[in-house]
This record gives sequence, structure tokens and C-alpha cells, in this order.
Amino acid sequence: MEPDVIVVGAGPTGLMLGCELALAGVQVRIVERRAKATQNSRALTLHPRSMELMDMRGLAPRFLSSGRTVPGWHYANLPTHLDFSALDSRHGYTLFLVQARTEALLEERARELGVRIDRGHEVLGLTQDHTSVSVDLRDSAGQVTTERARYVVGCDGGRSAVRQAAGIGFSGTDETLTGILGDFAVTAASPEALGAAKANGVLVVPLEGGLTRFVHIDPERMRAPAAEPVTLEEFRDSLTRACGHDCGIAEPRWLSRFGNATRLADRYRSGRVLLAGDAAHIHFPAAGQGLNIGLQDAMNLGWKLAAEINGWAPTGLLDSYEAERRPVGQAVTQDTAVQLLLAELTLVPQYRRPAVALRTLLDELLGIQDVNQLLAGRVSALSTAYASPFSDSSDSPEGTHPLVGRRMPDIELSTAAAPSEHTRVYELLAPGHFVLIDLAAQDTGRAQPSGNWTPHLTTAYAASPEAFENRDDLRGVSEILVRPDGHIAWATRTVDPEVRRTERVKALTTWAGSPAQATSA
Repeated sequence: MEPDVIVVGAGPTGLMLGCELALAGVQVRIVERRAKATQNSRALTLHPRSMELMDMRGLAPRFLSSGRTVPGWHYANLPTHLDFSALDSRHGYTLFLVQARTEALLEERARELGVRIDRGHEVLGLTQDHTSVSVDLRDSAGQVTTERARYVVGCDGGRSAVRQAAGIGFSGTDETLTGILGDFAVTAASPEALGAAKANGVLVVPLEGGLTRFVHIDPERMRAPAAEPVTLEEFRDSLTRACGHDCGIAEPRWLSRFGNATRLADRYRSGRVLLAGDAAHIHFPAAGQGLNIGLQDAMNLGWKLAAEINGWAPTGLLDSYEAERRPVGQAVTQDTAVQLLLAELTLVPQYRRPAVALRTLLDELLGIQDVNQLLAGRVSALSTAYASPFSDSSDSPEGTHPLVGRRMPDIELSTAAAPSEHTRVYELLAPGHFVLIDLAAQDTGRAQPSGNWTPHLTTAYAASPEAFENRDDLRGVSEILVRPDGHIAWATRTVDPEVRRTERVKALTTWAGSPAQATSA
């Protein structure tokens, strides 16, 4: 049986997308070039918005039991950290969890949902027509086959074979600087020595299994090409130059060199081929944002592609994926370039003194709560808000509500099925449906739409006035439609029942298809 979607790449983005599609009843096959799951982990963290996504699908406990939380994260490796704990989220922390474990947990969930995962399959090329995509695959035995699907999504990294085969440009800048990282089983440095390493710009991170990661940009080696292998001798020399000792490193489990090439796909969609994660954007790994925005790409794309396949998507819904996520990719590539510049200038002798002064100034600014929260909101992705073409509510007496496009706060709610029990918005999002919330009354009578949207919609109401009245952002709001990815599709302050009904029907039709489509899906 041909799958509805072939996802190329079994990294975090591809696995998350496979889960989202399968949750909506879409037949998914994930193919991966590598024969085995990688045990090395370039990424180490899940930021607050990524943990909210896991919470929305009931997966947060699995991840929390596998990692450890810290209340913030660094920005440009400045001494003052971003304070995620001050943000408006139940998940105001960074979860320290190596990428290999994140992939294992997502693969576990994907298999529970019936996703087929085939490793050792390399994409050689693809062609598409108006109904399907044909993908040429070569397996580990060298056998070449052609597989068909209604859509193909490239989640296959910065060198994406899918992106190249689809003819999508990858504009940006080439590598001009590289750093090195190493995971070591043995370090013989004292706490004071490790502190000195950190003070000299070396990132030192304890990992599970007794490993310690060192990340460093060596002024004498920062122009070495990323393809050049890193040796233990080079790592020791670099640490010695940085802080006067080699921190006693031995038994390297993984050594790698990484660069600052920064690129953004010219398009996220070409016909029936789409891109997500590193296939759509690459950048210097500043503040650990890459894996996280890949997960968020997948969450945005999953329900929209599923709606298209299941026949109820309104016109333009799938195109809104690029409209919403490409600006996010662009913002992150710009932000990481700024963070790298703050580090690079200190490594160039003629700029070192003013660069150090600039970093000192910026570190002082991070001590200002409003500045800290501004940057924390960006890095955590909690401040991500979409200016979607579907946000136009010009027919409404009040126009587009400022909440539209923002993430929905995880307030307490009740449902008609269990009016005496309290639940949360994110718990109601677990099936991947829309959630319609009536904040104007302690019953669902006025917010209950006709049954035509029932397969895609859960209705709820505020558990009590106290659940939201202390929130300035929700004060006066009478009704909210939350998308399956946790962003707000529509909100209104209207209290008149008939006007609200008219606006509600328009919002549901705009985002969830016409009543006839909803009924037949």
C-alpha cells in the first residue's frame, strides 16, 4: 500500500512530523539514509516551546523523566543567562536531553502510532506530477526502487537530497568560521580549572553517562574547514591556549568540527514537496535553537498537511506553512549570526578590546528584566506569533484581535462531558484537534457550533472566572479558537450571541473547512 506521505529523514524533525501525521490518520513512511540511529548528539536541549508541544501531545512526562531541567540558557555565551523561569509557561526551563535520546523517544511514539521507519534508504532523486511524487531510493544492499506518495517532506538536513531534487534554492552565506566540540569520558581538571575554561570562552557541559562536553572556537584554528577531522591533540592544544591547561581530557567519545554556514530555503514548498528543519534552514548552533525550531516546523506542518490529505483543508491552508514558518527561520538565522559575531570579534586582535566592552555592556543589559525576557521569549520561541493570511477578520466589528497568531496560554478549562472536572488547554489538544473555548459563560451553550466540525473540534469553557481574569491578555475576551498546534486562530470580545455565532462560523470555515467538507472528512 502506498503511503500518503514519505518523510525523508529520521531525525527529530522527521520523527515529530511522522507522529503528527499519523495522529491524524495519515499513512506515513519515514526513510533514513543512515542504517542505524546516531548515538552522537550535537543538540542537547529542549526549550520551553518545544516542551509545550510535547505537553500538547501527552509526551512531556516521557521527556521529563529522561532529562534534567535548568531554569534558563545562555545567550552568546554571556555570563548572565536568559531566565526562562520568568516566562509565562508551565515549562519555564531548558530540558537537558541529548539529541539521541530525543530521537529515541520520538521514534518510540511514532511506532506506537503505526509509522513505518526504514533505515538504510538513500534518496537518489524524485519527480512529481499533479497527483503524487515518485522517489527513487537505494537501500543498504544497493537495490534501487521507486516509491510513490501523495506528498514528500524533506527533513534530511542541511545537505537535503529532497531540496536539491526539487530544485529549491538555499540562499545564504558560506562557512567562514568553525568551532570544535568534544565529548570526553575523562577530565582531570579541578572545579577551578573548569571555571577558568568557562571564563575564557569554553563552553563546558556535563552530559549523561559521566561524559563532559567542551565546545570552543580557537582563534588559531577558527578558519579550519569543517570537513577537517578533529584530533585529540588539537583539542588539547586549543584548551591549553585558551586557559593554560588541557583540563585533563582523555578518551574522546566524539570529536566534531562545526561551521557557521547560514542558509534559508528560498521556498518551503514546491508543489507536493515540502521542507522542514535543517533542510529548510541552517545556522551556527548558538543558544541551541536548531533542533527546537525543527520540531516547531513539524508541529505547524503536520496538521495542515493532514487536513489537505484528509480532504477538509480550506484553500491556502497548506501554503500558510511557509507563510508562517519561513519568517521564523529567517529570524533565527539572523539571531544566531548576531550571537556568533559577539564571539568572533573577541577573537580578532584589532577588535578584541571594543568587542569585550560590547559584551560587557550587553551582559549588563541582560540583567534588566524586560531585556532578558524579550530575548528569552525569542530563544524559547514562546514569543513566536504568526501573521498568517488567515488572520484577516476585517468583517468583524473589532477587526483582527491581537491574540490571533500567538500561542494559547495553558489555562484551566471544563468540558460538557465532565463539567465538574478541570482540565487544561494543552490536555485537550492531545488528539490534534481544534479547541473552541467559551470564556463568557460557565456553560457551553453559546459556544457550541453545529456538529459538522465535530471530527476536528473539542469545545470547552473556563473552569472558573479565576482561571483567566488575572490575565491581562484574556481580560474581556469572550471566545477563542485554538489551532491544533496551540496557536490562536481566532478570538473575539463580542458578547452578543448572534454576532458571536456569525464570527465563529466564519473562523471555523476559514481554518477547518466548510461545514460540508468537515462532515465528509
